[in-house]
Amino acid sequence: MAKSTDKIRITLDSGVSAEAQAPVIVSASRSTDIPAFYAGWFFERLKRGYSAWTNPFNGVTSYVAYRNTRFIVFWSKNPKPLLEHLDYLTECNIGCYIQYTLNDYEAEGLEKGVPPLAQRIETFKMLVDKLGKGRVIWRFDPMILTDKISIDDLLKKVKYIGDQLKDYTEKLVFSFADIASYRKVKSNLEKNGVNYIEWDEKSMNEFALSLSEMNKGRGWNFELATCGEKIDIEQYGIQHNRCVDDDLMIRFSYQDKDLMDFLKVDIRRVEPSTPSMFDEFEDTTFITDGAIMLTSHTYAIKQKNNRDKGQRQFCGCIVSKDIGQYNTCPHLCEYCYANTSKEAAVANWERHKLNPKGDKIIG
Repeated sequence: MAKSTDKIRITLDSGVSAEAQAPVIVSASRSTDIPAFYAGWFFERLKRGYSAWTNPFNGVTSYVAYRNTRFIVFWSKNPKPLLEHLDYLTECNIGCYIQYTLNDYEAEGLEKGVPPLAQRIETFKMLVDKLGKGRVIWRFDPMILTDKISIDDLLKKVKYIGDQLKDYTEKLVFSFADIASYRKVKSNLEKNGVNYIEWDEKSMNEFALSLSEMNKGRGWNFELATCGEKIDIEQYGIQHNRCVDDDLMIRFSYQDKDLMDFLKVDIRRVEPSTPSMFDEFEDTTFITDGAIMLTSHTYAIKQKNNRDKGQRQFCGCIVSKDIGQYNTCPHLCEYCYANTSKEAAVANWERHKLNPKGDKIIG
């Protein structure tokens, strides 16, 4: 059974042998928008069996092998390029879902590099038609306040998109833009003349209450969750999210024994004598253990907490390997945390295009 720390020997494109990490779960990616700009590169590297990754803290290059990969979590503001590649994942029996950041900052020009909102909404629906409902998660991330964007403005933006995604998603994930804690974000906003306003506990609660009421009142009934937030707003029905989520992986890939073994999950059958999943079970541990219903005859029990202790304090994500690289996303969003500067991101994007199949994302 593969472990998250497994290392294997691989042969590089140059013919040289090297050691590589062989993750079971891949994140693609928190550091850049791989689906929007590097989908062709990623699937080429997946076929070749490995890619190179540069540590952002020490600049050391290491290798990531895909021999053991069973599940991929994609993150994107424009995942449309994935559509032509998703069948390959099916062929390889690799599961996936998409964290789709679908914001509306068109009028304010905060995301000048993304396609028009109408086109992004249509892409969302196309992906759901391809993958199925539940595998495309709507993120409005971050919720940012400025001298031109009030809480009411944000709620109107959410309302517009939510009405169109009502039958296409099960969840809305959001975060409050925490400018002061992210030096790069603060610098980028100030450099680009964006007069931001910091959220406080009062404004967060005001927004959360209104969002919860909107969710019920408009009949969306989305699961609402925050990403990496300290504040507890569960009184409004808003949970702390797990963006790299083993519950979703179990739901979509419970028949993948290797993945279930890695996650330490037992798949069990409901006893034939039990007439319905809603009736009382003789084995009370079924409920108290937090069982995940899969079919009318099967359920899953997690035997361990898979949370990644290397993530931020309030991040609930489980262990995965992120394969992206900072300073490579040419969406050029004004509030970007992943780019030191727009110039650096564009320069690296141009480098990539000179060698789009190289083992590094920048060629």
